[in-house]
Amino acid sequence: MRWLPLLLFVLLPASAMAAAVGNPKIGQQLVEKSCIQCHASMFGGDGSGVYTRPNRMVHNLKQLAARVALCNANTSTGWFPEEERDVTAFLNQQYYHFKQ
Repeated sequence: MRWLPLLLFVLLPASAMAAAVGNPKIGQQLVEKSCIQCHASMFGGDGSGVYTRPNRMVHNLKQLAARVALCNANTSTGWFPEEERDVTAFLNQQYYHFKQ
């Protein structure tokens, strides 16, 4: 029984991190629904230029999450925090490839 607190100490943070990562498949659906039209009007084409431009403003996962939250607030998409994590996970998987 003495090992139980240690086991919980080790496993709980890992599960919390897994929950914070997000679901890229859900994130892709949210991006397609709420982001592409705006990004395409700003950058042309399919809007992916916002992510691939040489002078992009995002350089790590924390900045990416903050940018997603900012876009959510500025465009009133109404995403919940878990949806922001899903979008962040998708964008990271598709364009940025930052380490978790």
